[in-house]
Amino acid sequence: MATGRLFVVATPIGNLDDIGARALRVLTSVSLVAAEDTRHSKKLLDHFQIRTPLTSYHDHNETEKAGALLDALREGRDVALITDAGTPCIADPGFRVVRAARDAGIPVETVPGPSAVVAALSISGLPSDAFAFHGFFPRKAKDADRAIEKARSFGGTHIFYEAANRVLDTLSLLAAKASDAEVCVARELTKMHEEVVRGTAKSVGEHFEHNPLKGECVILIYFGAAADSAASLTDDEIRAAVDDVIATQSVSRRDAIRAVASRTGIPRNRVYDVAGKA
Repeated sequence: MATGRLFVVATPIGNLDDIGARALRVLTSVSLVAAEDTRHSKKLLDHFQIRTPLTSYHDHNETEKAGALLDALREGRDVALITDAGTPCIADPGFRVVRAARDAGIPVETVPGPSAVVAALSISGLPSDAFAFHGFFPRKAKDADRAIEKARSFGGTHIFYEAANRVLDTLSLLAAKASDAEVCVARELTKMHEEVVRGTAKSVGEHFEHNPLKGECVILIYFGAAADSAASLTDDEIRAAVDDVIATQSVSRRDAIRAVASRTGIPRNRVYDVAGKA
């Protein structure tokens, strides 16, 4: 008996008119729709008068449900995987069942469509030739510092999801740790109150201090200029920069290394390797 097919189906991130004709056809024709939140997805299906049965598939039952969905696929039933909004598996559940289906030789097909990551990048005005998506911005200070340093060392545009009630705190951190970066916040994408604000972390933060945030947000950080500048420095120039900080600011070599790394965007371990010894 032939197996079923697993369809990874993108759904609107706000505006229901953004759903594709193929997505509607697939959601209508499959035997089962696996959804992150069945209550939320039922509203979507009801809006389009789709009566396909729903089953929950989320972070807390993903391992268990992946097996059940695989059984249905092996029985020849087609299954659609959706998330609350946007494209499944992008900082959302789905990876395990997609991987398991592929490992089992079950066809997996994409039904592409809305994605907050790509939508935000496309209208941000930031360079898009090199970018990376990192999921939600880290909450712990140490993890956030590490994420900023890593992003800076690679250059390009870096994209994070963030909760509205944490955006100001994150922008404040970026203003302190990445003042040289260009920052963009996109919120309520495709909805009535869609807004995109670009500038330094400080200027964007000041805007939202006077314009309270609501809804889901995407933060984009561009480190290209800093990375290009860092890449152009020779070892001799790095040593000279460290020595200059020591001489002019009367600080230890360790503090001077930290200051040069922060100012230039060069990873601290590289500055230490080059100028760690007098």
